[in-house]
Order: sequence, then structure tokens, then C-alpha cells
Amino acid sequence: MRRRMGRPGLAGTMARTAVIAGTATAVSGNVARNQHARAAAQQDAAAAQQQAMVDQAAAQAAAQLQATPVPAPAAAPAANDTIAQLQQLAEMHAQGLLNDDEFTAAKAKLLGT
Repeated sequence: MRRRMGRPGLAGTMARTAVIAGTATAVSGNVARNQHARAAAQQDAAAAQQQAMVDQAAAQAAAQLQATPVPAPAAAPAANDTIAQLQQLAEMHAQGLLNDDEFTAAKAKLLGT
């Protein structure tokens, strides 16, 4: 039997179309996977960069806190100091270390009268 030359028949056209469609599907699937992988890699890199920036900022803040001297507590106001001295004089008077005249003189000196 002789083979026909020229255009393929219906079965040949369908086979060729199936091969082309399968190849196109495989190629588009690979392209989509590659794009997805690139996007995921970019997101991972951006997340790592952002985390590095956060870590660096935290380290700088910690270093700044350590470098900042803690202010000394303010000295007690003079009124509290005077009250403490008066209490001390009263204790000394109660213990008998100061007599009434000495206590009165020391209290007047502290109060500035």
C-alpha cells in the first residue's frame, strides 16, 4: 500500500495537537514553579533583611541604654534633713544625753530661730 503524502489526516492532526498541548502545559508548569520559587526566595531575603534591621536596632538600643549613665538620686530636701536632725535630737534628749536647755538651744539653732 502506498503512503499518502501531503497533509496529515485527522488522527495525525489530533496526535500533533495533543503533543503540542502537553508540551505547552509542561513548559507553563515549569515557568510557574520557577516564578514561584523566585518570589519565595525574594520574600525570604526581604524577611531576613528586615529581621537583621530589627536585630541591629535592638542591639543599638541596648548599647545606648548601657552607655547612658543612671542619674544619681536627688539629695533629700533640706526639710527632710532638718526633720531627721530634730528626731535625732529628740532621741538624744529622751536618752538623757541632752538636758532640757541643751535640747532647746540645739532645736532653736536647727530651726534658725
